[in-house]
This record gives sequence, structure tokens and C-alpha cells, in this order.
Amino acid sequence: MPADPRLPTKLRSLVDQLGPILALVGVWSLFAAMRWDIFPTWENTQSILLQTAVIGVAALGGTMVIISGGIDLSVGSLIALVSVVVALVLRRLLGGEDGSAAVGEYAASAIAAVAGVGVAAACGLGIGTMVIGRIGRVAAIVAGALVGVAAWSYGLNPWAAIVLAAAVAAVAWWVDSRMNISIPLTPFIVTLGMWGALRGAAKGLADNSAVYPPPTPLNNFMRFPSAAIDASLILRPHQWWSPGVWIFLTLAVAIAGVLRYTQFGRHLYAIGSNEQTARLCGIHVERTKLKLYAFAAVLTGVAGVLQFSFVEVGDPTTAQGYELAVIAAAVIGGASLSGGVGTILGTVAGALLMSTINNGCTKIGLEVWMQEIVTGAIIVTAVALDKLRHRAVQ
Repeated sequence: MPADPRLPTKLRSLVDQLGPILALVGVWSLFAAMRWDIFPTWENTQSILLQTAVIGVAALGGTMVIISGGIDLSVGSLIALVSVVVALVLRRLLGGEDGSAAVGEYAASAIAAVAGVGVAAACGLGIGTMVIGRIGRVAAIVAGALVGVAAWSYGLNPWAAIVLAAAVAAVAWWVDSRMNISIPLTPFIVTLGMWGALRGAAKGLADNSAVYPPPTPLNNFMRFPSAAIDASLILRPHQWWSPGVWIFLTLAVAIAGVLRYTQFGRHLYAIGSNEQTARLCGIHVERTKLKLYAFAAVLTGVAGVLQFSFVEVGDPTTAQGYELAVIAAAVIGGASLSGGVGTILGTVAGALLMSTINNGCTKIGLEVWMQEIVTGAIIVTAVALDKLRHRAVQ
């Protein structure tokens, strides 16, 4: 019986998919052998998972952007902005001057989380709108907001200021639609600009200081489970890990399903492989990109809520460098910066691999600067392997 000519291709695909997982197992085994007394413990595993949750959730959206051939450098700044928004909303709802609360703790937590994710979604729509070339619409919204804020600061009634802002934005939007001017911008430039703008907005909202809200149930999302470790724990899976870790894993399964089984996911791969061909095949590229950046920003918003839960304050300086960690997790997991390639399983393995390396280096006594060098070397190696893989395919 002749050999299947597709076998080398199938074998290469299997290696690409299992490579990050095998690397994770190998690195974990290495650190476990070096520090068997403290590394392979249940408590340390919990710590690694908590370290992975925030970066992992943001990396899910980052992977979708990379698959489409784009990139997002605004992740860290957006996480910081969301954490500040959540803290401000909680302080406003629960920290009245007379000590009273406008709503209960659970309601305040829900409102604050929705507000944070909503702000992230709005930022994502802005990024997507600029990427597809409708920068005039973003300018219209910004102009309306600035006019409204200025009018309110000069003593105009808040509701009247909102109406004025909406009117100015509507007129500017109408002018842009009549002129029909399209100026597409590369995702790198747009998100690089938003990287600075969102960080500045976070510092401005927080008045250049951390925002300390009252304790709420949100603080429990990224805490270690308090359940006793015994045989009965296997029957209580909800107590295995913190809620933040379960949120990460649930979202990972959901996004993997979106990429594999939905039209939207197939369109992302098509656009990343060849945007012009995708357009000729009838794919509405602009609409898909707009949805993509909004969806990725929502995931970053969830990561921002988890980051707030982890640090328990709204810190405008938090999450610095997270955008690079997100890109690294996706690339280490097999995603190609050229677009058209990437899996959620690989990204999850890549995020866990980075957290395992950072944790393991700490356990064996390596200083932070050495950990950063190791992480940088891993990223460069992953990109080099991606280039070699593409060369082999060609």
C-alpha cells in the first residue's frame, strides 16, 4: 500500500499544534526537578494559574487580531484604564460622603464590571474604525465629547452638556458621511497611538494616583481558593481554582469554538492569509475588522476587571508591558505575525509557558533582569521558528 503523500504535511501540522504543549511540559518538568520541594506543589500551581489568567484572557483577543494579520499594542494601557474605571465606579456607588451606599455590593460590582468592559468595547470600536479608514467618525465622537466636557466645565447643566455633545458629534458624523473620505491606517500605528492615549486617559481619570475603592465581591475573583486539599476536592471542581482562572478557561473554550466553527472565525483566517483574495471572495473585510477589534477589546476589558481584582485598586500605571506579553503568548503558541495562522490552544500553552518560566526562575533564585532576558530570548526564538516554518511550507 503506497504511503499517504499528505503524511509529511499532517506530521508538520501535528508538531506545530503540540509543540507549545510539549515545551510547557518540558519546562515544567525541568523546574520541578530543580526545585522539587516548592515548585510542583498545589499552591505554586495556583500561583502560576493566577499569573496566567490576566495575560491569558487578553491574549485570546490578541490571538484573533494576529490571525487577521493585525497587531494590538494598546492592551496594557486599556487594562489600566479599565481598572481605574472599575475602581471609580465602585467608589462612587459605595463610598458616599455620609458613609451610605447607593446600591448593594453585588450590584455595584456588576455595574462596575460592565462599565469597565463597556469602556473597553468603545475603545475597541474606535480602534477598528480608524483601522478601516473612518477616522472622521472617531474625530466626530471625540469633538462632541470635548465640547460637552468644556460646556459642563463652564457651568452648563450636565444634561444640556450631554445633548450639546451628542448634537456636535451627530453633525460631524453627518459631514464625514457626506464627504465619504476613507483613510485606512495600519493597526500598528493606530494601536501605538492608543497605547499612549489610553494610558494618559487612565492617569487623568485617576488624577495620577491609585484609586482605592471599598472592598467588594470583585476582590475575590483572583484570590486563592480557601478549600482544604483532600480527596473530596475532586467532587468540588468549582473550588479547584479561583473564579478568575475559570473565567479564563471558559473564555478560551468559547473563543476556540468561535474560530473553528463560525463564519466570523473563518473570515479572520481568510483575511490574515490574503486580504485581497478574501475581499474578492465576498468577505466584508471592513465590517469584519470592526467587529474583531471591538471583540478583542471586550476580552481586554475582562482582563482589566481581573487585573483590578488581583491588585484591588485602580492603578493607572499597572499592566505596563502586557501588550508584549500578549503578543509573546500568541507567537510562542504558534501564531504567525504574518497572519492566517494561530490557535487558542497554542496561545493558552504559550501564556502558561511564560508564567511557568517566570515562576520557575523566581523559585531557583534568578533575578528579575535575568528573567526578562530569558523571556526576550524565547520570543525571538519563537519568531525565528515561525519564519523557518513558513520557509519550509514555501
